[in-house]
Amino acid sequence: MSLQNTNITSKNYKKLSIQVSLTGFSYCCFDTLNNVITSFKEIQFDNSNKSTKIEDLFADAFKNNPELKNTYDEVMVIHTNNLSTFVPTALFDENYLGSYLQYTTKVFETDFFTFDQISNYEMNAVYIPYVNINNFLIDNVGSFDYKHANSILVEKILDNSRNNDDKKMIVNFNPGNFEIIVVQNQKLLLFNSFEYNTPEDFIYYILFTAEQLSLNPESFQLELLGTITENDPFYSIAYKYIRHISFLDVTKLQEKNNFTTAQNQKHYILFQS
Repeated sequence: MSLQNTNITSKNYKKLSIQVSLTGFSYCCFDTLNNVITSFKEIQFDNSNKSTKIEDLFADAFKNNPELKNTYDEVMVIHTNNLSTFVPTALFDENYLGSYLQYTTKVFETDFFTFDQISNYEMNAVYIPYVNINNFLIDNVGSFDYKHANSILVEKILDNSRNNDDKKMIVNFNPGNFEIIVVQNQKLLLFNSFEYNTPEDFIYYILFTAEQLSLNPESFQLELLGTITENDPFYSIAYKYIRHISFLDVTKLQEKNNFTTAQNQKHYILFQS
């Protein structure tokens, strides 16, 4: 989706990507001529004062990070929430966006729905973007395109599954929720988002999903992405129940930046936007 204004400037080969959520945002700048990331920053909001509007938290962060106000040829905004689902093109009707989400999330009459076309895989991601954040950004960065984080995530994972006939499960782990994606040679077999509190919740959903798809914990590949690390209890419990567990390989992505393996796993979506 695109939100445009009429600001036409000469090319400077710089692109800004901002990944937004209600708890903060991260952004990175790309040198598009050499296809490398030149800078990156993560900003956590102090959400303790419940009356503070999200726009004000963004406004403060923009004041303190003048880089966000620079001129870019292209700005990409990535919406991160668990209010998204995937619909095959054959079953998709633009007039009924809300109906696709009503089975997985609480939908209100006043919600604004939109979708990303993932044409390579003949499907669309339907989601609820943060309209108030988009409105703030229109006033502050001018025109931009926006997408859902899961659109980028699923497309990249499908690309990477080419010529692999084994079913593979990828878990993208975030504070409070995680996505489970199951792919097989560029086919999306399952996508779902789960909220969790404990490591037991985490492994329950993984094993439940595996059972639904007849995946044997002794033999299927589980690859981890996001904020999970080898020394936390979520990893330990998965390691206990799943024989083949590893972190998603990000070496190709690392060639385009100077950040650690952990940062490339955590910001896999932003760095490839």
